[in-house]
Amino acid sequence: MTKANKRSETKNSTSTIARSDDGTIQITFTLPFSSIKKAREEVVKEKSGKIDIPGFRPGKAPLEKVLENIPENTLLEKSLQKILPDLLTQAIEKHKIIPATYPKFELLNTKESEDWQIRATTCELPLIELGDYKKGLSSLKKTSAIWTPGKDKEQNSKTPTLEEKEQQVIKYLLETIKINIPKVLVEEEVNSRLSKLLERIEKMGLSLEGYLSSIHKSVKDLREEYELQAKNAIALDLILTKIVQEEKIEVDTKEVDMAVAAGQADEKLAKELDTPEKRRFIELILKRRKALDYAISLL
Repeated sequence: MTKANKRSETKNSTSTIARSDDGTIQITFTLPFSSIKKAREEVVKEKSGKIDIPGFRPGKAPLEKVLENIPENTLLEKSLQKILPDLLTQAIEKHKIIPATYPKFELLNTKESEDWQIRATTCELPLIELGDYKKGLSSLKKTSAIWTPGKDKEQNSKTPTLEEKEQQVIKYLLETIKINIPKVLVEEEVNSRLSKLLERIEKMGLSLEGYLSSIHKSVKDLREEYELQAKNAIALDLILTKIVQEEKIEVDTKEVDMAVAAGQADEKLAKELDTPEKRRFIELILKRRKALDYAISLL
């Protein structure tokens, strides 16, 4: 269900925003053709010195000739790159959006001499209400012993392993804390998993059809399975991140250093990990791990 649209206007364009109940956001931009034309001209001028055109010295060919040598898709992409970032920033500020993922753009109308329409689809993270999860986890202590049919009471009082406790906690959190996850996030995660699967299948020299036949599943079955996995993975990450915030869980620099150092044996991996962006990601993972350990300690 989509909520009421809101409109913001800038000097050269307008943007209409639509929010869905699951957090999905669509921003539809209407751009004057004059803006598109200006962006195109800028791209052609930039390309003029980089394209070799017979009969002309570099940078001296007429712009019409340069234009003929630029692929249509390249011209479109480069032109939009000059316009969309600023428009997106303005829409985010105007509508007070906090995007959880970079938008996917869809061209709705790109007719010559008409205003263009472009739709950007993104989402915001859902609000998480943990409720009294601590009390709920504590109450699981009474039922956390592993029960095996045919065993007496003493034998059934076996203490669950750490791995079994972890699975109990994850199951409890996912079942009791309900989250309406944006479809955009789920699709992004599913597509990522399918892409990685295809890479592994290709390395094994198999086709997708052959692989699915060997595991007795259809493409639909596989996608539904990945959708459930994606929803659970995203939900768990959001829940643990909320626990991190509420419990003020911290990770110091030394812990991040140790995690980065673990990849030192692989020089390429070490370089990839030791960047500010990757270090922040590692820090977040470590915090979530601590949040899960904290939840397990309540069991």
